Amino acid sequence: MLQVSRAGSILTLTLDRPEVRNALSAELVGRLTDALVEAGGDDSVRVVVLTGTGRAFSAGADLAALQALSTASAEANLTDSETLARLFETIYTLPKPVVAKVQGHAIAGGCGLAAVCDISIAADGVKLGFTETRIGFVPAIVSVFLVRKLGEADARNLLLRGHLIDADEAERIGLVTRAVAPDDLDEATDALCLELATETSASAIALTKRLLADVPSLGIAEGLSYAARLNALARATDDCRAGVAAFLDKEDPPWKRGQSA
Repeated sequence: MLQVSRAGSILTLTLDRPEVRNALSAELVGRLTDALVEAGGDDSVRVVVLTGTGRAFSAGADLAALQALSTASAEANLTDSETLARLFETIYTLPKPVVAKVQGHAIAGGCGLAAVCDISIAADGVKLGFTETRIGFVPAIVSVFLVRKLGEADARNLLLRGHLIDADEAERIGLVTRAVAPDDLDEATDALCLELATETSASAIALTKRLLADVPSLGIAEGLSYAARLNALARATDDCRAGVAAFLDKEDPPWKRGQSA
C-alpha cells in the first residue's frame, strides 16, 4: 500500500495500489500522513519524494470511498475530509522539502497531492486535473492551496471546468514545476533531490517553508514584521553562522561537506 525506501538523506514514499490506480483510501492517507510526520522529525532526512507505482500517480478517491459517500453520516464524511486535509497540511508545512515525482496520471485528490508538494516533476504524457465537478463533487480541500499556488484565474479554470490538462500545460500555468520526458524523470528527480540535500541548509529550508505558509495570509505591515522576526531568528541559527563563516572563508558550508553545522 505504501512503500518506504531510503537513499542516504532522501526518503521516498511510493503509493503502491496500482490495481486501483493508487487511489487514496482512508488507510493509505493515514499511513502517508504518519510517514511524513515521522520524516519531519528525523534530522537525518533532508528531502521527501512522493511517487506512485504503475500508470497512475494517483486517481484520487477510490470507488469504495465514492460509493460510501451517499450513505455515510455527516459526521463520518467530515472525519474523512479532515483526514485528507491533515495530509495536505502536513505536506505543505513539513519542515523538509517534499518533491512530487509524477510518473503517471494525477487526478482529483491525486492531483491535489502533487499540487501541495513544494516542487513537482511530471513525465510528458501524463494527465492532471480536478474532475470533481464532473461527478457532482466539490474540490474543496485542494482549493485552499491551489488559489495560493496558481492565482484565482487559473484555479477557477481548472476547478470549475473539471477538465484534464497535459504535463506541458501544467508546467506553463505552474501546477507542476517541470515536465520532462518519461525516460528523464528518474534522473531529473534524483538531481533535484541531491541539490536540495547538499546545497541548502536544513534549518533555512524549515524556516523558509514556515515563511511561505504564513506570509500570504498577512497584510503588508504584519507580513513585514513577521518576516523581520523570522530573519532575526535565522541569523541566530547554527546553520546561518556556519554558512556565513564558510562563505567568508571561501569554503563549502557543512551541509555540502556532509557534516552538521
